[in-house]
Amino acid sequence: MEIPKTLVVTNDFPPRVGGIQRTLDSICRSLPATKLSVIAPSSEGSESFDGGVDFEILRERSRFVWPTPSFADRVEAEVARTGAEVVLFGDAFPLALLGPRLASRGTPSVVLVHGFDYWLSTVPVAHSVMKRMTSRASRVAGCSEFISRRVRTAVPRQIPVSVLHPGADVERFRPDLPTADIRERHGLGDRPLIVCVSRLVPRKGQDVLIRAMRAVQRRVPEAALLIVGSGPYEAKLRTLAERAPTRSVSFAGEVTEGDLPRYYAVGEVFAMPCRTRLAGLEVEGWGNVFIEAAACGRPVVVGDSGGSREALVHGETGLLVDGSEVEGVADALATLLEDPPYARRLGKNGRARVEREHTWPRVAERLAGWLREAAAG
Repeated sequence: MEIPKTLVVTNDFPPRVGGIQRTLDSICRSLPATKLSVIAPSSEGSESFDGGVDFEILRERSRFVWPTPSFADRVEAEVARTGAEVVLFGDAFPLALLGPRLASRGTPSVVLVHGFDYWLSTVPVAHSVMKRMTSRASRVAGCSEFISRRVRTAVPRQIPVSVLHPGADVERFRPDLPTADIRERHGLGDRPLIVCVSRLVPRKGQDVLIRAMRAVQRRVPEAALLIVGSGPYEAKLRTLAERAPTRSVSFAGEVTEGDLPRYYAVGEVFAMPCRTRLAGLEVEGWGNVFIEAAACGRPVVVGDSGGSREALVHGETGLLVDGSEVEGVADALATLLEDPPYARRLGKNGRARVEREHTWPRVAERLAGWLREAAAG
């Protein structure tokens, strides 16, 4: 794979945890390391993480970077030092505000956009900020068709807007992973299991999963739910779980990157009934957890919010539900748990779709073409 020398400028990079961070990390690992440098904020564990990758990572001292004149000077200095032919912004806000200045000095840029950029493209004042951030970009690429359609309304007409669906590492995320120790760790035995992996925030729908467990157990009496992740909604979710059927809900907390694929694989069904909130301003941009679960050969139950419906083929790799309706979510979960051959068939189809359309090398090759195009002018 050929790319021009590229400088990635981002606030979102490991070891911080999050969907954008993991997407950028996976893309960078799939691009030629000798042609790549990354500027990102410092965070706990940065030194250890940076020592484990082949490409150069330049850490800012602060935990979040703003597009100040001094940081703009730093980026330009690194462009000169590394010989970068193009800058890749990991997200539009706020660092892509440096794009017009870079362009005026002869350095093109490509801007990746995610869920927050949907909001920026929707709210009137923020809409003008998005327009400015992308006004001199060579290309803008959204994480889903849904995000790209909305961002298109804010990006100047002459700037192309494309779709770059994230992917999965099909070697790490696979169906045959050992999981017996995880079941033992959480006291799950051989119970039919639903798994949700996500940050614990209201939009992700863990509360609906907990409320659904009583109806699920009427049809699958031994069914259990394992919630993986951490976040500000955890205390409320734990209180809600106390009112669920006894021993029906367990919390794993935040797990290591090494263990993460096995947590996807430990259940019979993966579910995240995400939902749109705040009068349509808070949506799911894509939902890469669904792709990682599918890579593990698990059927997915997907809340219909924003770009999430693009992460499955309804009735073929999983089931699309209204994430705000407890009864509908419960019915989807119970339907899959009641019929293991059906669930396995959907899981097998999902794995095949990921192998066909959503591997990281495939994603990186698509991006590489845009980087070459930007550098060529």
